[in-house]
Amino acid sequence: MTEPLCPVALTADLIRCPSVTPIEGGALQLLGRVLSGAGFECTRVDRGETPNLFARWGPKGHPRSIGFNGHTDVVPLGNPKDWNHAPFGAGIEGGRIWGRGACDMKSGVAAFVAAAVDFTREAAPDGAVIIAITGDEEGPGRDGTIAILDWMREQGEAMSACIVGEPTCPEVMGEMIKIGRRGSLTATITARGKQGHTAYPHKALNPLPALVHLLDRLASHELDQGNDHFDPSTLALTTVDVGNPASNVVPASARAVLNIRFNDLHTGAGLTEWLERMAARVAEDSGVALEVAVHISGESFLTPPGPLSDLVSRAVEAECGITPRLSTSGGTSDARFVKDHCPVVEVGLVGTSMHQVDEFAEIDQIHTLKAVYGRVLREYFA
Repeated sequence: MTEPLCPVALTADLIRCPSVTPIEGGALQLLGRVLSGAGFECTRVDRGETPNLFARWGPKGHPRSIGFNGHTDVVPLGNPKDWNHAPFGAGIEGGRIWGRGACDMKSGVAAFVAAAVDFTREAAPDGAVIIAITGDEEGPGRDGTIAILDWMREQGEAMSACIVGEPTCPEVMGEMIKIGRRGSLTATITARGKQGHTAYPHKALNPLPALVHLLDRLASHELDQGNDHFDPSTLALTTVDVGNPASNVVPASARAVLNIRFNDLHTGAGLTEWLERMAARVAEDSGVALEVAVHISGESFLTPPGPLSDLVSRAVEAECGITPRLSTSGGTSDARFVKDHCPVVEVGLVGTSMHQVDEFAEIDQIHTLKAVYGRVLREYFA
């Protein structure tokens, strides 16, 4: 009889792969070997310099095809001297496994892979299990999960439902499932006036008062009051830059950056139009040229409570002894891409240490997460 695949041992092997975005570090090669050895059909779906892996157990195009999306790339270490545990050592101490990616999200990947391998060996379900792993979730994301989904569409591959394994719990294992995410928009506003001497301001056109006035109007505006599933949208000013070393010179230009996290009462296009309209009004009043450049990293989305969230909630409650809260809080994740393909929810570990120095995951939680994923698979195919 084949021994169950240990998710902690697999987590350790993945942590030892130094896969800082965009470096693959051997992590996808490792997963490819493990999954191929368990009967999964594995395909590298690299695009550009981004490494990606697609794996499927079962028939292609089956109407019952549950998927998992995750990533093996990790954020940079910061100063290695600040770490008390080897960043890629996967040391185990105090009931925890330590290292970059331990929490976000090599443990989540390992837990699902272990659950899927054990399940397909034991049950041989009538359907397909799909695992889609990217090496570029922490980076630009243009050629990661998007590339996998593009390839799947071209190849006739499909998931009926998908789980994303990001850390979803603020403090207690099992307390939260993500059924949606806010959208994210970053705007760079450049104000252009005319340089001059501060003693003769009438001969110059100072861009700063116009820019500050615009920023005050934007920051004090209430975007919305939220709704049943989302908190109110937020606008945060992140930087104002002039780069003027002289106190007696009116600068020619100034620049500011802001970020909007928006709920499903808005779209990126609608918010862009609002920013441009507000800037045009201030420009008309001041004579200062105001240019708005917008990057939308993801639209808001919601998977309405229903069969998928019910399935995952039952599994979490059975294994964790807690009824999870359905939430749309937090930042963005690759679920924002998956939602255009099929219904998607996120469920994973407690995320208190993600991206921090001495990142860690609780060993007991990794085993529990494997049990949650295993229960989801069993009930999905029941």
